[in-house]
Amino acid sequence: MEGGNSPSLQLQQLPLATAAVSVQPHTDSFSYKENLIGALLAIFGHLVSSIALNLQKYSHIRLAGSKDPRAYFKTKTWWSGLFLLVLGELGVFSSYAFAPLSLIVPLSAVSVVASAIIGIIFIKEKWKPKEFLRRYVLSFVGCGLAIVGTYLLVTFGPNSHEKMTAENITRHLVSWPFLLYMLVEIIVFCLLLYFYKERNANYIVIILLLVALLGSMTVVTVKAVAGMILVSIQGALQLDSPIFYIMLVCMIATAIYQATFLAQASQLYDSAQISSIGYILSTTAAISAGATFYLDFMGEDVLHICMFALGCLIAFLGVFLITRNRKKPVPFEPYISMDAMPGMQNMHDKGIAVQPDLKASFSYGALENNDSMPEIYTPATLPIVQEQHGSKGVSAPPYRVLEHSKKE
Repeated sequence: MEGGNSPSLQLQQLPLATAAVSVQPHTDSFSYKENLIGALLAIFGHLVSSIALNLQKYSHIRLAGSKDPRAYFKTKTWWSGLFLLVLGELGVFSSYAFAPLSLIVPLSAVSVVASAIIGIIFIKEKWKPKEFLRRYVLSFVGCGLAIVGTYLLVTFGPNSHEKMTAENITRHLVSWPFLLYMLVEIIVFCLLLYFYKERNANYIVIILLLVALLGSMTVVTVKAVAGMILVSIQGALQLDSPIFYIMLVCMIATAIYQATFLAQASQLYDSAQISSIGYILSTTAAISAGATFYLDFMGEDVLHICMFALGCLIAFLGVFLITRNRKKPVPFEPYISMDAMPGMQNMHDKGIAVQPDLKASFSYGALENNDSMPEIYTPATLPIVQEQHGSKGVSAPPYRVLEHSKKE
């Protein structure tokens, strides 16, 4: 009996085994499909956002160079840019619901590449072919490296997928790796904030490190909010959980403070330096936060992790070369405000005249005292003409002699 039943048992177990084997490839293909959807949404969002920002900048420049009295918000170009900007941000926001956090964050290099290409296409100056290649060779090399790095990121990105339910997010939030990471990040943030506020250490690395630490928490909360919205759309409501609103408030708060520090950095340093250094620091901090909170690289082999790290490094180098080639804007100042010059006398004090600068420059209005002027720059006096009138030899000048004295 046992020997006769054993073949039937084996035949009955065979379909179950084949079915179990066929489930894993389907799951892998579905996860790679989600990665592709998230990557395409992120690339589309960053590309559209870059076009929108350049379009709004074009509207400001066109109004400044024309006699149009309208405000910028009354032009169709500016509103078109605003619509595209909202569309791009929605694309980036929705990408976090499909792909892992560590895959989406480095794809912001697409916006830098798009801005560089748009700047080259719409440049108004005419260059010879040799001068054009010499001037923009770094931009072309940087764009190529950024594209190669983006390809490696998408190909070898982490493949961890889990539903962003309230239970899963709460479990990740109270896990000891993330609590330890948060402790270290809070300590580092407080130290940097102390040196920045109390010691006036306005270094670009310190300001952008503050931005990067805040940005890492922003992207963590963005993925949680976007993922819970997607799960709710699919049928399992998650919007009634308190963790959703906690993540939403943290997302808004960190984004506001992040924008504040970015505004302070833009007042002190060039935008090219902020773009390159900020991209490197923010991407590194966000990948670290994603690997700690969502365990993005859990179960990945060493080859995929190394190729992903190589893609990040190539993208970093590409962004650095693109921003390195940007020409620093030199502000044009047709005059210097007298009241803003420390230690200088006011133009209304004691009737002192305002003399032009003797140097051949656009600076005008150097205050000079008449006592310190050379003799060659003193007003000329007319010579006295002696004429004989009659026999008495009395001199009668036909005009009044104007003499210059330094006391005047």
